[in-house]
Amino acid sequence: MNELLAIGHPEVMAERQRWLASLGRERRLSAKTVEAYERDTRQFLTFLTGHLAGAPRLADIRTLRPADLRGFLAQRRKQGAGARTLGRGLAGLRSFLRYLEKNGLANAAGAQAVRSPKQPKSLPKPLTDREALTVVTADAQLAEEPWIATRNAAVLTLLYGCGLRISEALALTLNDFSGASSSLRITGKGGKTRIVPLIAAATDAVATYTRLCPYHLAADAPMFRGSRGATLQPAIIQREMQKLRAALGLPDSATPHALRHSFATHLLAGGGDLRTIQELLGHASLSTTQVYTGVDSTRLLEIYDRAHPRA
Repeated sequence: MNELLAIGHPEVMAERQRWLASLGRERRLSAKTVEAYERDTRQFLTFLTGHLAGAPRLADIRTLRPADLRGFLAQRRKQGAGARTLGRGLAGLRSFLRYLEKNGLANAAGAQAVRSPKQPKSLPKPLTDREALTVVTADAQLAEEPWIATRNAAVLTLLYGCGLRISEALALTLNDFSGASSSLRITGKGGKTRIVPLIAAATDAVATYTRLCPYHLAADAPMFRGSRGATLQPAIIQREMQKLRAALGLPDSATPHALRHSFATHLLAGGGDLRTIQELLGHASLSTTQVYTGVDSTRLLEIYDRAHPRA
């Protein structure tokens, strides 16, 4: 640890060293996280030294006010730290203060009263139309057994063709596909139910899988099975998608959930309205769905810059 660069009274530095040692030993945090917390607390103690005109003692830490912590975050922001860096720094300080509080040396209430910086929303990263259509085909699957290849294709087709979450797709039963239904009744987050159109490609993919599956499929039980007949787990589909990424040269952002993003983005690009897409995705708030307007706008600007003669 870079103790010589950290400015604090020896009693503070000794407790800080014990706290840092406990992070890896007891809480099993990664070495990079411990290193980041060391740096964040060193910067904070340096700030306090200037703020208090002297090396902070435990008594100073014990009487910290929310305003002191906000002052530190404001200084770091002026130095160019972004919201994620500030949020991680505050998390490190809270951890240190909770450690001191647990040992009767400080009060962590001040740090808990400081609101974490609002994190910027990252835009979803959908696949292109061509990438998505390739990924969901049975021919693209890398599994050697045909029934597993068709199983993977059926799950991925439901994610892209119906905008399902992976947990929603894996919960489907044969009863959900009974009769000549052209829609699926999906129970999503918070027990909210929505109706999703069932496209022919999804129906065909599921029919092919159920025909080839070697296991008995009860009508009211999850129909997607693992290689040994147990209920299929999301991690297996995520692992299969990882293999596809490598084989097809797709970016790391090409995950099963990215197919749901692709469903929404491609619908919007094709003229779908936000309210309808909100209903299809099962979003409780329209603001959650509006992120896809940013995705589509980004794509349109890229096309403009590449194709417009005056760009």
